[in-house]
Amino acid sequence: MSYVFNPPAVASLPVVGCGERFPIHRIYCVGRNYEDHAKEMGFTGREPPFFFLKPADATLVVDAGSTARMDYPTLTQNLHHEIELVVAIGKGGKNIKAADALQHIYGYAVGLDMTRRDLQNEMKKQGRPWCIGKGFEQSAPIGPITPAAEAGDIAAAEIALQVNGADRQRSHIGKLIWNIAETIEHLSAAWELQPGDLIMTGTPEGVAAVVSGDVLEGSVTGLTPIKVQIA
Repeated sequence: MSYVFNPPAVASLPVVGCGERFPIHRIYCVGRNYEDHAKEMGFTGREPPFFFLKPADATLVVDAGSTARMDYPTLTQNLHHEIELVVAIGKGGKNIKAADALQHIYGYAVGLDMTRRDLQNEMKKQGRPWCIGKGFEQSAPIGPITPAAEAGDIAAAEIALQVNGADRQRSHIGKLIWNIAETIEHLSAAWELQPGDLIMTGTPEGVAAVVSGDVLEGSVTGLTPIKVQIA
């Protein structure tokens, strides 16, 4: 098969303890999935889960032990961090029941949902899609994937983000409004999940702006931490 131009390389992530890489199909993101974060964004309660997507090539790969460089994006004066647990799907399916959901997980990683908050908020006011606030280049820094069998008890893991060495976000995966299995059930009712899909499961409270020069360090207990500097 020939193409009118050379297709781009497949977006992928390294896998802990493995020479093979995990190819990325889609990146699904869960909105307002921690109660305290929902409150700081002006919402309350356990609303039905909702989702948005980032393109696969929005991924900024953060290799183990390295500091990835993220360019400060254009058009924004208010770039926010959102630390998240990333779930990597290894077995696809549609209408997956929560009781079966964990069988579809390949592994887990630490990620950041970087957000042009001013652009997102403006689109919300106008009732328009806010892809421009979420789906830009390098908006998904993600570290290596740890296979599920080696990740420990993810439901009990702590999730945290430091900016320039000071705590910004700190919580526990157990505080997810919709847990991982429930999220997969809801998500797979709307889309047929595929091997290579990533799910960014939501961020806890403490989201705030970063500026050029800031260093972000994200962690989830049992997973490879990530380190990103805003250029």
